[in-house]
Amino acid sequence: MDLFSQVHVESSAPLAEKLRPNSLQTFLGQEHILAKYSSILKQFQEGHWISLIMWGPPGCGKTSFVKALLPYFSKAVFVEQNAIDLGAKKLKEIGETARYKKTVENTPTVLFIDEIHRLNRGQQDVLLPFVEKGDVVLMGATTENPSYELNSALISRCRVLVFEPLDDKSLRTLLHRGCEYLKLGCDDLFSPEVQEDLVKSCAGDGRKLLNTLEEIFLYYQENKDSFPLTLKLFQELNFVQTLRYDKDRDEHYDTISAFIKSVRGSDPDAAVYYLARMLEAGEDPVFVARRLVILASEDIGNADPNGLNLAISALQAVELVGMPEARICLAQAVTYLSSAPKSNAAYLAINEAMATVKQTGNLPIPKALRSAQTPLAKQLGHGKDYKYSHDGEKGYQKQTFLPDKIKDKKFYEPTERGFEKRISEYLKWMKS
Repeated sequence: MDLFSQVHVESSAPLAEKLRPNSLQTFLGQEHILAKYSSILKQFQEGHWISLIMWGPPGCGKTSFVKALLPYFSKAVFVEQNAIDLGAKKLKEIGETARYKKTVENTPTVLFIDEIHRLNRGQQDVLLPFVEKGDVVLMGATTENPSYELNSALISRCRVLVFEPLDDKSLRTLLHRGCEYLKLGCDDLFSPEVQEDLVKSCAGDGRKLLNTLEEIFLYYQENKDSFPLTLKLFQELNFVQTLRYDKDRDEHYDTISAFIKSVRGSDPDAAVYYLARMLEAGEDPVFVARRLVILASEDIGNADPNGLNLAISALQAVELVGMPEARICLAQAVTYLSSAPKSNAAYLAINEAMATVKQTGNLPIPKALRSAQTPLAKQLGHGKDYKYSHDGEKGYQKQTFLPDKIKDKKFYEPTERGFEKRISEYLKWMKS
């Protein structure tokens, strides 16, 4: 079976549009969707439609999936819109027309909104009652997490289908189908090495693959002597665009999350990989360095106190030298912090202390610890019975520092890892 089958579209349309599927039987890829939601697809076949939100990265087949469902919508009005072209007024018009067709003409309306995450909250509120009352069956496609971008009330009335990047096998199939449409063989355009490099560099994005193929085909028409392309020439021509990475969307948050968790998980190889991925995609190196400063205290702490010093030095170095040299400073910090012993004891201590302060309020400070700088303060007993720690044999004298109500409360519990083990041993010795 083919990933995309040929359908009639205008010759000026992009290749990706020309090769949309015309049924689920010709839709290849996303096997987990077809298997997991087979009961839903059966309902569609029987004319029982539910609203769907398709969530996944660009070029993974979300729109193609909707187009593959078109045979099931033969008795419905199918309305296709892009969210950037929709306003509240237009959405209301579509909804009211759909309500009329449903109640008067007994004709359902299927509304497909591409990039549905671009609807603002007000526009989503306009759409909600029409979905809620079944005036429209909503098909929404989005590259962003619906939980962040869509109203919870709207999500609750839809089934969210999670799409994955296309696997290499599907991309190879797509490449061959594209070449067939152009009346060429893959071997006419590419060496086997280039075919694999193209598939890998498109990273699961079928649209990117077809757009790249179309661009290569235009180059081929003017430079046939250069074909089939060698790997060296293919890389020099740089047909494939840069990594997908949106600095304020899912890809940003997912990558920085993987990066931090790799450092925390003591995997310097994974950490430096995600560092490279962010930098290659254009992430601000200062942002990365600042996150490392936080991590040095939150996840390493006193297990290696030098971690914070190194992270701050890396931040200063990044600000001083800039890219591309800043990548080296970041790599040093990342590999060191990944390899350092870990402790979140300081992080847990401040969280527990903050929670206690919120719960207990401004508890009276023991009088012995209060300032005795004025005669009145001394008259009130401030500073009385305070023991100067350095007068103790070990530089320590036993006394109560916390307010009486929480005098036995423990906030900081050193681990037995790295330098913190020495801290733990020192505290025990000092108080023995």
